[in-house]
Amino acid sequence: MTNSFDDVHRLLSAGDIPGAVRSLRPLADTAPLRDLTAEVRALAEAVGFDDLARAAKKASRRPGDARRLYDFGYLCIERGIAFPAIPALREALRLSPGARPVLSELVAAFEAEDRHAEAAEALLRHEAVLEPWPGGYLLAYNSLLAGDLATARDRTARLPEPADSTWVWARDRLRGMVSRAEAASRTAPLDRTDLRGWQFALTGTLLGTLSPYGFEVMTGRYAYLSDSYEACRRGLDRLATALDIAGHRPTAVSALPGRSDRILALAAAEVLGLPVEPYAPGRPDTLVVAYDLSDHDPEVLAGLRDRAPGQVLYEHASRWTEPAAVPADFSTLQRQVGSEPWGEQLGTEGRGPADSRPEAEIARDIVTADPSADPGDGEGPADGDAAFRDFVTAIAPLWLASGSRAPVNSTGPVHSSRF
Repeated sequence: MTNSFDDVHRLLSAGDIPGAVRSLRPLADTAPLRDLTAEVRALAEAVGFDDLARAAKKASRRPGDARRLYDFGYLCIERGIAFPAIPALREALRLSPGARPVLSELVAAFEAEDRHAEAAEALLRHEAVLEPWPGGYLLAYNSLLAGDLATARDRTARLPEPADSTWVWARDRLRGMVSRAEAASRTAPLDRTDLRGWQFALTGTLLGTLSPYGFEVMTGRYAYLSDSYEACRRGLDRLATALDIAGHRPTAVSALPGRSDRILALAAAEVLGLPVEPYAPGRPDTLVVAYDLSDHDPEVLAGLRDRAPGQVLYEHASRWTEPAAVPADFSTLQRQVGSEPWGEQLGTEGRGPADSRPEAEIARDIVTADPSADPGDGEGPADGDAAFRDFVTAIAPLWLASGSRAPVNSTGPVHSSRF
């Protein structure tokens, strides 16, 4: 075994399983399979994944056995570490050309790792053996998430109606994605840096603002953001613009349960000139306000999965690394982590206390804040009001369409750095 695994061994000996996994990740695609499976076996034994440990032991002893490699890859995916499954399943597919179960698991591993271009390439290479459902669907879907709209459009058009009704939801979701992507492409570049365009295409979420810092690395997302009243007000102004262009006019505002949700809802009601009403699942013609949807329990989010007539779901700060199970119709910004303007603030002397004033007083600070854009570092594309209005005008007929709010567990074609 080579010294390239020294860090993995050291971290595993220290009991740092997450660190050992992170150290193994960049080695997986190039390490000999015999060595890779042995490393995964040690990790599996350390955390008590006995089934994966047994499969890894068998694969390590006979790395040229397609069945053993398949079993190993399958259990890696099941246990939440898909990256070592990829080289094993690639080799299994080479040893068993055209084997659909192996190809299916390889695609699942690629999807789990956000490697959609490689998933699409594998499916294209074996297109002759694909069944329309799910094979043809997966080809169109992964092509779209890789940013290849032309292939996604073509393969979506070729798909026949699914004989099995369980695939109807996938058909409808894929068609919606392609239609939204085509609408966005009329005014947006829809390239690998077009966060707003792809966010709308994949989830139907209209992204209100882009981060003006570190665009080359973050492509419009924030890593850590200590939020501001100004950003909250700017998000509400962008929401008002979008609702006006799209011709949607909620009759009231309702807040999800949470202090931050209520503060933002009170501000939204004043900015939009609407009354506040209690939140109730399925209530029509209301603007449902959340500061961060990821803060809410699955039971709360379940009530938002199906869009009620005229309902608009607004979220201020979306966690792009841990997206909520229900995507918002409008999101002001995307960040990895951060704090509310009225929450505990990180300063030079540690964390300061949260603002304990009444919610209405804090909401008033949002309403009176300056909504001007942060100029940032000047490296990213302009995010002016005119460009935003042009985008909303292009996609307005498809925004807030009826149906369920379907999540996508992928960043899509626009990648950013995590910390």
